[in-house]
Parts: sequence; C-alpha cells; structure tokens
Amino acid sequence: MTRAGVLLDEVLPPHASSAANARALVRAALETAAAEEWADSAQLAVSEVVTNSLVHAGTSVRLNIRVNATGLRVEVGDGSPHLPVRRDYSLASGTGRGLHLVTGLVDDWGSFTHDDGKIVWFEIGPGVEQTGQGSRDVLNGVGGPSDDTVAVELRQFPLLMHLAWQEHASALLREFLLVNLDEDEVASFERHAQASDAMNLLYEQVPAPELGEDPDAIMSMATEPGVSAPRLVLSVPRASVPSFATLEAMLTEAGDLAASGKLLVPPTQPEVREMRRWLCEQVRVQSVAGAEPEPWVLPEISAAREVRFPGPQVDLREFSESGRAVLATDDGSVVVAVSPSAAALLGYRSGEDLVGQPITRIVPHRYHQAHIAGTTLHMVNGRAPLLGVRVRVPVVTADGSEAVVALVVEPRLLQDGHRMFVAEFFPD
Repeated sequence: MTRAGVLLDEVLPPHASSAANARALVRAALETAAAEEWADSAQLAVSEVVTNSLVHAGTSVRLNIRVNATGLRVEVGDGSPHLPVRRDYSLASGTGRGLHLVTGLVDDWGSFTHDDGKIVWFEIGPGVEQTGQGSRDVLNGVGGPSDDTVAVELRQFPLLMHLAWQEHASALLREFLLVNLDEDEVASFERHAQASDAMNLLYEQVPAPELGEDPDAIMSMATEPGVSAPRLVLSVPRASVPSFATLEAMLTEAGDLAASGKLLVPPTQPEVREMRRWLCEQVRVQSVAGAEPEPWVLPEISAAREVRFPGPQVDLREFSESGRAVLATDDGSVVVAVSPSAAALLGYRSGEDLVGQPITRIVPHRYHQAHIAGTTLHMVNGRAPLLGVRVRVPVVTADGSEAVVALVVEPRLLQDGHRMFVAEFFPD
C-alpha cells in the first residue's frame, strides 16, 4: 500500500491528559498513512516529549505531525526556552532518563529555540538522515545575554553538593507534582515549570565535577578546595528571578512531606537544604536589592539532631555493646550507636559522647562536602563507590587531631524504607 501524506497540527492544553491525547493523535496519523509499524516507538517517544513539556514548561503544547513516504516527523513546541539535556543520572534514579529513552526509540531527534519558546522534534523511518542526533540549536540569538538579564555572583560555590542536590531536587519536585495534580492541574504544572526554570538555569551554567568510581581516586580528589568554585557568575533573565522563590517554596513543602514519610524520595540533608536557601536568597537579594554577594559557608551543624527512625525498628545494643569497633548512623547522618572500642579509637571516653551528633563531627572539614554529596546521591540513586569496600580515611578525634584509620561502611535497609550505615574500624 502506498503511504499517504498526512499533516496534523494540534494545540494541547497543560493537562496530564495531553500526553495520552498526543499518543492517540500520532497513532491516528500513522494509521491514516498506512504506517502503523512506527506506531509503538512513536507513541512512546511523543508521550515522553509531551510529558517533559508539561512538567518543565507548564504551557500549552503545539503538536505537529507529518508523515510521508520517507518517514514520520513529530514536533512538540512549548513556551520554555530551555532546551532538553540528556542527564547522566544513575539507572536507579527516579528521574532524568527520558531523553535516553527517546534516543533509543527514534532514528533522529533534536531541539531548537525560537522567539516563543522551543521545539523538540524526532523522526522515524527508512528515509531519515541522522542530522540532529540530539542537537540543541539556539536560533536568532534567543537565550543569549541581554539587558533583561541580571548577573548573580556566587562565591565559594559548592560544586559537589550542587551536583547531588540537582538529582535529589529533580526527583523531589517530580513526586511533589504527582501528589498535587488532583488539586489544580494547570496551577500545579505552572508552578512546577517555574521551579524547573530555576533548576535548568543552574544546570546549564554550573560546571559538574567528574565523579569516578575508584575509591582511592575519590578520596584523593573529592576534597576542598577542588570541589568548590571560588567565583561563579550566574546569568538570570529578570523574568526568571521569581522562579527561584518558587523553587525554594516548593522544595520546602516537598521536603516537609518527605521528612514525614509521605513521599518515596528521601528527605533533604540539612546542609543541602541550607545550600539551597543560600542560593535562592543570593539570586533574590542581588537581583532585586542590588546586594553584595555573600560567599557560601558550609554550616557547622554540630548540635544534636533528632534520630530519624524510632528505636524499636532495630536493637542498637548490637552496635553499642559490640566487641568490634563499630559506629552506626541513621539516614540523616546522625550517630545512633558507638561501641566502646570505636569510641576509644576516636579518643572518646564513651560512645554516648557521639550519639546524636552529625557524623561530620569525625569527618575532616575538607571532606565535608564530599560526604554530604555522597550520602545524598546514595539515598537518591544508590551510588555507592565507597560502601562495602575497605578504605583508609582520616578521622577527627576527640581532641581535634586527625588519625588515619581503615574502615568498611555497610548500608542496612530497614523495614520502613529508612537506612542505617554501619562503619567498622580496623587497625591501620
């Protein structure tokens, strides 16, 4: 059968149902053109692209479908200027894999900006020439610096913590959106899109440190000052300045839900939460009030914290009365039990002197950012290059001096989804 030429152009509203409607329109176009063999891949791809538009743009979506003898071309347009980026998140991450899926489904795809936003397109068919390959084109100068852009100076920017925060915050925002869709779909998509606008501005401009898997390399490279940027200038369109306030508000609400166990995404580490507040506040005060930049200072959160899981879930005497040198923390990096020999190794008279304290109490300051980022990434996607392997690390003892110890850290998953981390120390 000769394939008929089909051209379809539709505007879809910012509703969750638009992804399903887009799938139906693509299938109908392919059936009309007698090209049903492309339907499965095309429907999956258009569903992913339209969903991304709804989530990250929060505007109506323009769907253009063209079918002819050479193949299928689908264009999805929205009102956001941020071009999609394939993110190298873990396979266990709750977000960030959509474009990898699209790449595997289609023969070619790409994106470009225009005066009213952007278009993401893909093509399927035997006559498709692979000219796009995920290309990202800014047309007519759209997206460049202008008088409507403010420069926000960020000093001593914590690159590792930002990297971990991006993945955690993306998962947190996505789940928070799903929880709130029943209330007001349009408002939920618009609010999420505003938060995504701020996230994308950061993702596009903040350099990401390379994270390897070799434990020795991580221990030698993931230290201050190498994991921070002394000075970073963020270019923020004035229209996007309010997006940072929305981001802060949404992540505060979502973080409260996560802390209460109402979301699957783990709660935010206190230091990461403070970094987010500092970042959003710097955008506000510099762009609105013209304030001088204040450098990021990792807070010394040394006061006792609340343990995140109740005692009955685990008998802590397994650790506090152990004959081995062991120390256990909860998933908020709070020490919950220390054996006598571990306390002695660290220079403390009793393990109780450490219980309730953040584990960073015994981590040298130059490793604090790496520890916080590593814990966050493990909680979000299971990344664990330093877990289950014997490593030599410096620790801070009770008198403030450092000692090098050998240890193995093992995670334990509890029945309610919380985790413990158990470190066993060995003679070096």
